[in-house]
Amino acid sequence: MPPGGRYPDPEDDVTAVEPRVDQAAARARLVPATLPLPAAEPGEARLGEENQLSSARHGRARSRDVVAAYVGLTKPRIIELLLLTTVPVMFLAARGVPDLGLVVATVLGGTLSAGSANALNCVYDRDIDERMRRTRRRALPRHVVSPRAALVFGLVLGVVSTLLLGLLVNWLSAGLALAANAFYVLGYTMLLKRRTSQNIVWGGAAGCFPALIGWTAVTGSLAWPPVVLFLVVFFWTPPHFWALGLRYRDDYAAADVPMLPSVAPAAVVGRKVVAYAWVTVATSLLLWPVAGTSWLYPAVAAVLGAVFLLESHGLARRAAATDDVVAIKPMRLFHWSNMYLSLLFLGVALDPLLSR
Repeated sequence: MPPGGRYPDPEDDVTAVEPRVDQAAARARLVPATLPLPAAEPGEARLGEENQLSSARHGRARSRDVVAAYVGLTKPRIIELLLLTTVPVMFLAARGVPDLGLVVATVLGGTLSAGSANALNCVYDRDIDERMRRTRRRALPRHVVSPRAALVFGLVLGVVSTLLLGLLVNWLSAGLALAANAFYVLGYTMLLKRRTSQNIVWGGAAGCFPALIGWTAVTGSLAWPPVVLFLVVFFWTPPHFWALGLRYRDDYAAADVPMLPSVAPAAVVGRKVVAYAWVTVATSLLLWPVAGTSWLYPAVAAVLGAVFLLESHGLARRAAATDDVVAIKPMRLFHWSNMYLSLLFLGVALDPLLSR
């Protein structure tokens, strides 16, 4: 029998038991409606942490890729060669060690100026770069940097470099750097490169300006010694780049760039390489009487020139015997020509130090 002594009668008022039901519901409402979630398993927690770390690493890698892409737009390896023809001329102009602060300002301004020209070149030539195996990994063909961003980047570098050279070095050096920048972009890239097989002969003049800039940074004026060195680089440029052009002549042909090796037989290229090599060596020896150097510079120039001529004749001989690029070995001359110019300008820097 239930508590209370009897069962409820059907006639009883059922509302008599409702208060107890309401109290129970009230007590039930005191219990939280949502129970706490069970704790994550250790494996799930580790997986979440790993995902967060992976996302962070991906973000840092992406940032590094973008920074590397912008640096790549400036073509640092070309800048190194340009600076190599700037600083030694400063030693020659100073007849000893130039002021360190002046060297730093000139190098920094020259680096930014050359980087500006190279970045603008990449913007204009992005269609060519996409078709050439040698250049298709650059930033614009890979769409890591947009053309607009690269254009702004190049223009900003140009403005900063001009102001830096003008304010910290002198305005003659700044004007020469700006002229070199404009000639490389407007003269070589936009006018000559796609129109004539002599593109690198005349367009290469832009790479000769560092010799003038190094001299004017120290003296504030031009003279014949830097002009001679300007001409050395001018005559050296065709055999240097034609050797590279032989190696990548199919690339240039595919991109419709009339670089001499892509439009002329290898034998013709070889003969022209030899001709320019002889003029380069002869011009390099002119610096001896013009600048009044000691015996060191002409000795260095003669030895280096002899090896440069041997390598140039070797390429011409191989090119006359076959049109096969592998057998011609053009990169052998390309690498040696880099070494030739580097050591020649090292001799330019050392001569005034040893003859003091």
